[in-house]
Amino acid sequence: MSQSEEDRQRFLIARIAAGDEKAFAALYETFEKRLFAFIRSKLNDPNEAADILHEIFMDVWRKAGKFEGRSKVSTWLMSIAFHKTVDRLRKKKGQHVALDDEAFEIADEGPGAADILQSAQEAAHVKTCLDKLPDVQRLVLHMAFFEELSYARIGEVMDRPEGTIKTRVYHAKQAMKKCLGLLLGEAA
Repeated sequence: MSQSEEDRQRFLIARIAAGDEKAFAALYETFEKRLFAFIRSKLNDPNEAADILHEIFMDVWRKAGKFEGRSKVSTWLMSIAFHKTVDRLRKKKGQHVALDDEAFEIADEGPGAADILQSAQEAAHVKTCLDKLPDVQRLVLHMAFFEELSYARIGEVMDRPEGTIKTRVYHAKQAMKKCLGLLLGEAA
């Protein structure tokens, strides 16, 4: 993202703090799809994801004046989304939470049926292993690999030191490697 885009987003936050509904609509339009996709990927329930998205933007409307600018606007919003999603997951504890199937779409480059079947099976194995990870490890992997956030940004979102994030990603990757090795009958 360019500095001018970050400046625009900070300007929108300042205008929202002053009660500007048009600025609020512009910020919503900028982040709605990204935040919704992030939330839905954790809950796999579009209605629940929409509820959380609504809560996030209500918080933005009420708390825009408290934004101190110590992080990027996107990091601030992602942090709110992360915490609200984790809270919802805690309330649902004991219920199965699946990852969004969109994360495993197969690129259409004309593969044969056997290739498609093998890719689908591999995606199913990855999904199975991701589902076995603790929520925190699944979330850090999602932010690192699907949201393409740096460890430092993930640390900001989760309010944890970068070293802690690196450790969580490392352990999540090791757990994935072991699980996939078992499913594929290979030594991990």
